[in-house]
Amino acid sequence: MKFTAASVVLAASSTATAGAETLLLPRPRDSRENQDEMISDSVDVLVVGGGTAGTIAAIQSARAGAKTLIVERGSQLGGTMTTGGVAFPGLFDAWGKQVIAGIGWELVKESVALDGGTLPDFSKVPQSHSMNQVKVNQFLYTILAEEKCEQAGVQHAYYEFPQAITRTAAGWQVDCAGFGTRRRVLCKQVIDCTGGAEVVGLLNLPRLREEETQPGSLLFCLGSAYQVGRAGVIDKLYVHGADSTNSRTVTAANLKGRKDLLAKVRSSKKRLMHLQPEASFRESYRIQGETLITVDDYTSGRVFEDAVCYAFYPVDLHTKSGVKPKPLARGKVPTVPLGALVPKGSSNILVAGRCVSSDRLANSGLRVQASCMAMGQAAGATAALAAQQNTTPIKVALKDIRDMLDKHGAIVPVVST
Repeated sequence: MKFTAASVVLAASSTATAGAETLLLPRPRDSRENQDEMISDSVDVLVVGGGTAGTIAAIQSARAGAKTLIVERGSQLGGTMTTGGVAFPGLFDAWGKQVIAGIGWELVKESVALDGGTLPDFSKVPQSHSMNQVKVNQFLYTILAEEKCEQAGVQHAYYEFPQAITRTAAGWQVDCAGFGTRRRVLCKQVIDCTGGAEVVGLLNLPRLREEETQPGSLLFCLGSAYQVGRAGVIDKLYVHGADSTNSRTVTAANLKGRKDLLAKVRSSKKRLMHLQPEASFRESYRIQGETLITVDDYTSGRVFEDAVCYAFYPVDLHTKSGVKPKPLARGKVPTVPLGALVPKGSSNILVAGRCVSSDRLANSGLRVQASCMAMGQAAGATAALAAQQNTTPIKVALKDIRDMLDKHGAIVPVVST
């Protein structure tokens, strides 16, 4: 429901703190007030998951002229960056030059500028990859992301998630639910940015996963105030067995992390100064795509014929004994092919983010935020073009995709012909 300026009243509250204002919103009076009624939306592109990849995918899709809706189970955009608190995304550069730009970089730069922060000098090759991770104010990032979505024309649906998906003559019918809300979305294209390829799973398309997964992390700060937008890695607890598959496993991970943190607070006798609302997850399901990126592809810097973006990070597998990143050889910059974003044997659906089709070691490098942003923008451009051309993503001409990405500021891999 839209509110006009005349329908919103700002009134100073007599019981509020001096100088504060109370925002009084009118009670909705349309038929959607009835929670038993099914809300219906018809869009070109539905993005499921408003995390690192999904936010960028939705903005790109809408900027390309596609009517776009983003559905997010939580309360804000940004995912690992905001709710998880890993507010130091990387890596946007490799070997002295920037390799990932576009909408994700635009949002990161504006967040840093508004916060009065500083950006790394990408012309210098750092001694450690962490030196070029950009420190972002996570609170500014999420509200700037909402602003960019609004400016692009993206529709939002927080606290909702798909319950069923069925094929239609024009694409998909996706039935979503939230508390007090049922929503039916008719769309031409779906971009699954859930992290664990949850929509792909609903369709019973093949997914990959090992029995053991990397631990999640619960981020916090003890003793002194957390300097948002200035600090890099703050204190963290590994949450072993953390699983983002469903509400039950996410609940278990958060309960375990907070229980362990409470014990740490008691033993350290330090004040708890900062705690992220949720654990962040590193690994769950990946798709089996039309192309699978192997660790050899990743570490050799293979340039796929259908490459749509770069990625860059060490092979970074976390285990119960910790993590020992394996940097890439000098000059090597991996690429992500369109085929790795397309579930094998599918039509009218893409993925973006850490569920990209890859083996476990390759995924440990691909899963990081800058690379996920690049994948999200590639998926958003491809889905918009597919919707406009009434075709499926894998059939969209690579030239059209690359031209669209270039137009919107992304760095497109140079592919030898």
